[in-house]
Amino acid sequence: MSTETSTPATSDPEARWLREVYQGHSTRQLTVRAVVAGMLLGGVMSLSNLYIALKTGWSFGVTITAGILAFVIFGVLKKLRLARTEFGMLENNAMQSVASAAGYMTGGGTVAAMPALMMATHSVIPWYVFFLWIATVAMMGVFMAIPMKRQMINQEGLKFPSGIAAAETLRGLHPEEAAAMDRHRDEARRKYASDAEHPASDVADASAASSGDAAVAGKALLWAGLVGVVFTWLREAKASWLPSFHLPSEIEFPFKLGGVAASKWTISLDTSLLLVAAGAIMGWRSAWSMMLGAVVNYFALAPYGVATGAIAEVKYRAIVGWTVWFGSSFLLTSGLLSFAFSWRQIARAFGDLGRLFGKGSGAGTDSADPLASVEVPMKWFVLGMAAFSPLVAVLAWLFFGIAWWMSAICVVMSFFIAIVACRATGETDTTPTGALGKITQLTFGGLAPGSIPTNLMCASMSAGVAIHSADMLTDLKSGYLLGAKPRQQFFAQFFGVIAGSAFVVPAFRLLVPNESVIGTPAVPAPAALAWFAVSSALARGLGELSPSARVLIVAGGILGIVFVLAERLFPKAKPYIPSAVGFGLAFTLSFSNVLSMFLGALLALALAARKPRLAERFTVPVSSGIIAGESLVGIAIKALVIFKLLE
Repeated sequence: MSTETSTPATSDPEARWLREVYQGHSTRQLTVRAVVAGMLLGGVMSLSNLYIALKTGWSFGVTITAGILAFVIFGVLKKLRLARTEFGMLENNAMQSVASAAGYMTGGGTVAAMPALMMATHSVIPWYVFFLWIATVAMMGVFMAIPMKRQMINQEGLKFPSGIAAAETLRGLHPEEAAAMDRHRDEARRKYASDAEHPASDVADASAASSGDAAVAGKALLWAGLVGVVFTWLREAKASWLPSFHLPSEIEFPFKLGGVAASKWTISLDTSLLLVAAGAIMGWRSAWSMMLGAVVNYFALAPYGVATGAIAEVKYRAIVGWTVWFGSSFLLTSGLLSFAFSWRQIARAFGDLGRLFGKGSGAGTDSADPLASVEVPMKWFVLGMAAFSPLVAVLAWLFFGIAWWMSAICVVMSFFIAIVACRATGETDTTPTGALGKITQLTFGGLAPGSIPTNLMCASMSAGVAIHSADMLTDLKSGYLLGAKPRQQFFAQFFGVIAGSAFVVPAFRLLVPNESVIGTPAVPAPAALAWFAVSSALARGLGELSPSARVLIVAGGILGIVFVLAERLFPKAKPYIPSAVGFGLAFTLSFSNVLSMFLGALLALALAARKPRLAERFTVPVSSGIIAGESLVGIAIKALVIFKLLE
């Protein structure tokens, strides 16, 4: 490539990347089959994320799973001679960008703000409103990532750990291409400078994973998915034309609490394999923290609420309708305080502002810029914001009655929030959308007091923009390490947004036909309950709430602060201090759901202790397969019921 051979030796990391890592303009990347595979795989996995997020409040990344599945699928197609060429490493990387964008369409707006708005307005949100809103917000988030990419990835080299993991996985899946890439890098280094000038790559040696391991993991995922399909069908599909045998949906415990059967308090064992698998992926600390919160909630707080009359009846929705005040307040204060303790990170994020639009940011506008034909031009950011800012304002006014000037404020806030979210993701691999969304809720609680739709939908805008900007940069980190062309990954995100929205919106309507199912054992929607509680409190004022609810808000807020301070004061004891997110979510979930997730985490912990290699290879693929299988057949059963094919 002429650009590589003519570039003079320099310490500029961008020029060095261009000659050592970049794979050139001719390498296949965003092909038609990569787009189609990414849209289908990402769309299907977005359904899994939707299902599990409505169940547990948790969602999982789909990038690595999609890459493994695509590798296995195209390998089979090649053997069957249905694909003429190998599915290349950069092709797989582009596919992952599409799939990742689709998978994240279950962000704050979908599983939190939209169902919370349904609760507030007692209405069903039309499908076109849903689709246009989440897709527009996501696309605006993709554009907002443009000015951050070169500063955070090219210049500073922020880790974006999930992006590194995705790159490592692809190198393992495609060892021959990875080896060729390494040879090219070594040749360029010998030609231009000594290796001493070049820091070690973020990507591990290709031997860290192998295509054989990945193929086995892919098969394990597919078999686990089949198990999830069969188990869920036997558990939930009921019709006169089906065999009468069914697996129980729960296993009841033979004791009473306060004279009421334990199952009425939701104290039972949910037999859903999806929840067990979610616990296995979730991790031990989050799971045991959630279990502790559930014990406190259902064996102490809820019985007290029933005894004092604060809870009208022993029923799940009535219980969480009261305990959510404690959980929401706990999550709010713990999230905001944790965010505040990251002040150095926040300061660095806002310090980026001058650099974002400074030297090296104007790809495509400076003929001396070595990456002018590779990077996404800054003018695309300007054009994108010029198009999407008024569009989102019009949609906000038409659909939710939000004044244009409030939308303008929210767009500006969203950009600053996206900067913070992207830096947090780059440094910690965690995107704090919960805390950032709450900041917007508090802001618009003051700007638009009494307006729950304004509060919720402005918060959904900032959270949605943040998560899609962070996802864009995570994907670009993977591409940067593999020598991909950023522009093609940028376009890939839009295909993913459209696919994810197209899959998620009808599935949401199946799972949540109206607001009456929200906050029930079938659709706990813990994130929606928390967002609704905060917006209601801000709209009505704390004085309008019942005395017991006010006590819960104060108690939860104080305890949330205590948990975060304990982590800061005793860092060595952190593994033994409950996770604030896990503990707080327990007050919006049923005990049976939490118990199943706890058992899944316990099984994963035991396997890791006894067979660490086996656990490393199979815990995530098997759990992901079960989640995909159960969630997809669960949605299919809902559709069959609507069409009267199942009772």
